[in-house]
Amino acid sequence: MRFAGIIAEYDPFHNGHAWQLAAAREMGARQIAVALSCALTQRGAPPLLPEGVRVRAALQAGAGLVFALPAPWAMSGAESFARAGVALLAAAGCDSLVFGAEDPDPGRLMAAARALASASYRDALKEQLAAGARNFAAARQAAIGRICPGQGLEQLLDRPNNNLAVEYCKAILELGADLQPIPLPRQGAGHGQALTNGPYASASALRGRWAAQGAGGLTGYVPPQALPLYQDAFAAGACTDPQALSVAVLSRLRARQSFAGVRGATEGLEHRLETCLREAVTLDALCDAMTTVRYPRARMRRLVMDAALGYGKGPGWLELPDLPPYLHLLGARADAMSLLAGAALPLSPSLAKLARCSPDCARTAQAQAAAADLAALCRRALQPMGTAYTAPFVKW
Repeated sequence: MRFAGIIAEYDPFHNGHAWQLAAAREMGARQIAVALSCALTQRGAPPLLPEGVRVRAALQAGAGLVFALPAPWAMSGAESFARAGVALLAAAGCDSLVFGAEDPDPGRLMAAARALASASYRDALKEQLAAGARNFAAARQAAIGRICPGQGLEQLLDRPNNNLAVEYCKAILELGADLQPIPLPRQGAGHGQALTNGPYASASALRGRWAAQGAGGLTGYVPPQALPLYQDAFAAGACTDPQALSVAVLSRLRARQSFAGVRGATEGLEHRLETCLREAVTLDALCDAMTTVRYPRARMRRLVMDAALGYGKGPGWLELPDLPPYLHLLGARADAMSLLAGAALPLSPSLAKLARCSPDCARTAQAQAAAADLAALCRRALQPMGTAYTAPFVKW
């Protein structure tokens, strides 16, 4: 391993992330590239802090290059999220992918990935769904257990980081990416869990502390050098305001005449969205009303945001390519810049320049700008439009 890649949200960047970067360095990585979620996250919301703050925190902790994982893929299910991140890091020239997992056994993770990529899995999944599985996740686990009996691979998919780790491995296989998967044990609290007595906490727990105490609530759980970045952002009102997000999203949804064609809508979900929207007065209430055993909240939240941002197919919707078509460089250390010469996709720190490379690039840049404009409207101190095009490149 010489040039490692990491796919991350850093929402916010904390001690566990810093440990992962240090571990990659100790394992031989001379440089590390990060594909960083921009404007939106998998949970269907803007990140707590804007890209500039998160990029600086990553660079000062040891990352060499930070690329944007554009909003449409940053806010998608595990499979699409993983494929996009793997495609970007492979195009950047990385030779390995470092990620966290509750069970960091590369052999088992790759075995599960091969099973998910097989035709027999697809057949078994169809059978489970047809038989009335309570939701897709349950059908997926049952299908793996059926085609790989006695191996316990289905249990891997019951843990959030394992699940994403398997999707990373599957993306490497299906895309033919020349990346060695390197899983590392997750440190401290699990995904979404409360704080522990040690220096590690989940990002969701830290967002909760921020909401209750401000940036000071992160003390001890984030690298000391990153804390001033967070304190400055808090003082400047650069953090996301959930109430502003709720109003902004609902106002966009109410202005739409139809949701037919929105990305992620299957089995008539566009009609469910329209019906639930009539009664909802907050974003949380809308997502609560749409959530069922069959349709988990995270998926419904992403569907709502897709509708608000116009991601979909057909007239009136912004149709996107399957994978990000460019490498948007957000920040870099000077000693890592030479690695960019071998990039396999159009590369630039300028989103405007990338938008001119092809029609796919233009649509992707438009989608990214739309998400950034929404996020800018949802900060405690409102920001103008166009931040995706005007944000300065971060040099370290």
